[in-house]
Amino acid sequence: MEKHIAVLPGDGIGEEVMEQALRVLKLIADQYGHRFSTTKALVGGAAYEKFDTHFPDETNAICRSADAILFGSVGGPVSEMHLPKWKNCEANSILSLRKTFSFHANYRPVRVIPELQHLCPLKKEVIERGVDILFIRELLGDCYFGEHKTFNSPAGVRTATDLIVYDEEQIAAVAEVAFKAAQKRRGKVTSVDKANVLDSSKLWRAVVKEVALGYPDVILEDMLVDNCAMQIVRDPSQFDVVLTTNMFGDILSDAAAVLPGSLGLLASASINKDGFGLYEPPGGSAQDIAGTGNANPIAQILTVALMLRFSFALETEASAIEQAVETTLKEGYRTRDIARAGEADQKIVDCKGMSEKILDHLAVKASIR
Repeated sequence: MEKHIAVLPGDGIGEEVMEQALRVLKLIADQYGHRFSTTKALVGGAAYEKFDTHFPDETNAICRSADAILFGSVGGPVSEMHLPKWKNCEANSILSLRKTFSFHANYRPVRVIPELQHLCPLKKEVIERGVDILFIRELLGDCYFGEHKTFNSPAGVRTATDLIVYDEEQIAAVAEVAFKAAQKRRGKVTSVDKANVLDSSKLWRAVVKEVALGYPDVILEDMLVDNCAMQIVRDPSQFDVVLTTNMFGDILSDAAAVLPGSLGLLASASINKDGFGLYEPPGGSAQDIAGTGNANPIAQILTVALMLRFSFALETEASAIEQAVETTLKEGYRTRDIARAGEADQKIVDCKGMSEKILDHLAVKASIR
């Protein structure tokens, strides 16, 4: 297989974790007989320094010529968010990419790895029921892309509005993604809305029910977003695929991200209707640890696995990466964000050290296949 990948490391720890992810991609290519070429492009604050924009035309063109996009992270220090380099950096970068390439569905898997159960804030008896959820979040609608307005009311009071907009085609498209995903998992979709209050949610619920008729082998349940937030904490084992809107998906998937113990363990994929995808870790640019070697590369490495699975249909290679990560963690290797005080068998490694252990296990896996 020959594929070309646009690589957008971004800011902060983006460059260093992306470097490790590309080492994994190269090993996969060498061991499994593929050719993956890459072209780096600037985005976020790094792009602003050169182009005075967070998503320059040059980056857009490189992405358009690629078969997939590997994305790092963007954003600056909290104390500098008012500066032009960082102001609206994330919105101008990642939201622009989503809109430009019509990425309508976001996949966010959340799973607690047995060896890291101690990092999960839930009670042991709750964790042991199992935590393995796939969030499917709609990406192109809701108040993120509706009209935003700030104005003075007739009474002279400052007022702001953000318009939620959904049409039935948007809802049906992402619902199809969720039901197809559930068919490959445990056969259940939980559709999350606020249909007791919002018209947009009433339409959401109605359209999802219509789509469900085409998937008689998948169980559909409707759940209000406030109840879902509670249930994720109370008993996450009840969920298989969670399908929801742009805003609710943003909040719920980030809330669930605490369950594995670190954002450094999670990856996500954003896909359009043509199968073109962008792959990114959900964590931020972590400017406070950039350049220290303390970044956890696992999330970025797992974006490579998702890319191989969803964009290139290379399930064997994707699973090999995921298994290499789990084996490394089983052996006790930890970056500082997932280390546990007083744990005798853990081995603290830096960003490069963690990736090298993963590469070792990946090489062994490939050699015995």
